Amino acid sequence: METPVLRRLRDLTDFEVADGNPDVRGWTVRGSDGQALGTVFELIVEPEAMKVRYLDVELDSRFNLNDHENHILLPIGAAALDEDGDNVFVPALNAESVLNYPHYVEVQITREYEEAMLRALGKESTTANPRFYEQDSFDADSFYNRRRAS
Repeated sequence: METPVLRRLRDLTDFEVADGNPDVRGWTVRGSDGQALGTVFELIVEPEAMKVRYLDVELDSRFNLNDHENHILLPIGAAALDEDGDNVFVPALNAESVLNYPHYVEVQITREYEEAMLRALGKESTTANPRFYEQDSFDADSFYNRRRAS
């Protein structure tokens, strides 16, 4: 099965964040230790499914990574929104483990890279599953549900 096409939200003029869901670009991303890891730089979407699949996170400069290694992708279901503040929490990462997380360079996202991300988050990838994005790691509802407008 062919890997679905993923695009940056800013490149899709006819797409926007769904009604009732906050646009989290610019929000602080915090690890399990509560420390800021960086900010949400962009949303990576699968246009055909009309779903956000990844958060493109620009890491804080304190991680001393070079310009080409200062972004990571997080599967949307691996993070959760703060109930009140503009924070995104990633329970599987902290200020130490993020240094070993696969870096994201804006090139084609391969299935191998996606599986490396899942392993770094302690998630088991179901590679054989033709519906790769139906795993819990890509469940946008679990990401947004704490902040949905009622």
